[in-house]
Amino acid sequence: MSDYIVRATAANNQIRAFAATTRELTEYARQAHNTSPVATAALGRLLTAGAMMGSMMKGEKDLLTLQIQAGGPLQGITVTADSHANVKGYVGNPNVLIPANSKGKLDVAEAVGVGLLTVIKDMGMKEPYSSQTVLQTSEIAEDLTYYFATSEQVPSAVGLGVLMNRDNTVRQAGGFIIQLMPFTEETVIARLEEKLQEVTSVTSMLDRGDSPEQILENLLGEFGLEMTDTIPTQFYCNCSKERVEKAVMSIGKKEIQEMIDEGKPIEVNCHFCNKHYEFSVNELQDLKMRI
Repeated sequence: MSDYIVRATAANNQIRAFAATTRELTEYARQAHNTSPVATAALGRLLTAGAMMGSMMKGEKDLLTLQIQAGGPLQGITVTADSHANVKGYVGNPNVLIPANSKGKLDVAEAVGVGLLTVIKDMGMKEPYSSQTVLQTSEIAEDLTYYFATSEQVPSAVGLGVLMNRDNTVRQAGGFIIQLMPFTEETVIARLEEKLQEVTSVTSMLDRGDSPEQILENLLGEFGLEMTDTIPTQFYCNCSKERVEKAVMSIGKKEIQEMIDEGKPIEVNCHFCNKHYEFSVNELQDLKMRI
């Protein structure tokens, strides 16, 4: 199990925490979508957050969607995750190339641009829960910190990071989410804020070899940290030819007949994992018959 999430509590359950290492799933996404370094960094951050937030959900079939709609050249990001920390996602423009920021790092904020973060939780109710907040920095971690505080009224600290190798493969990826319960004592809050001030970046911790357990130990060790469990996380897409067939059939007989009349096979692409599904003219005729 190389990519995984650690869930923990601290300060007699006044704090709950999550930390993840996600290098493999971020690299999988990079290869699937052939993303540029800055697109990989942005997508990897949101995938990491999605995996951890998915693992917060209780129901077997609960689904989480994180959508960033913004005006930058990246043209938005969409990530979905389930309660088992299976996650998938894509960016609008995987080829975006922009100069590094003033610190010489990948300029995720500039690539994302000004916009909105939408969080949708489908928990099997009549209507999914949906909340929208304005992006604060477009760096993603701070935007999720703001979302938790304003939409869920849960004071949180979110750290996310992706570090690239010179050959543009993913060197490190991961993050943490630390949340305060409503009854957290002021002394605990003040000390935790001091500890968080000491964090330079998630990638620096990962790159020096810190595991998710060590990241939480560094941040929360003095608060009586208790690791509750460890769960694997992965990039997983549940698309299949059968599911794509249903999507093709849903467009109707008339449209399918137009495709048949062209006399060429069609190719349908999955946004999330970039797999291609081809349907021959004969297969299209069969689908039309089944409507």
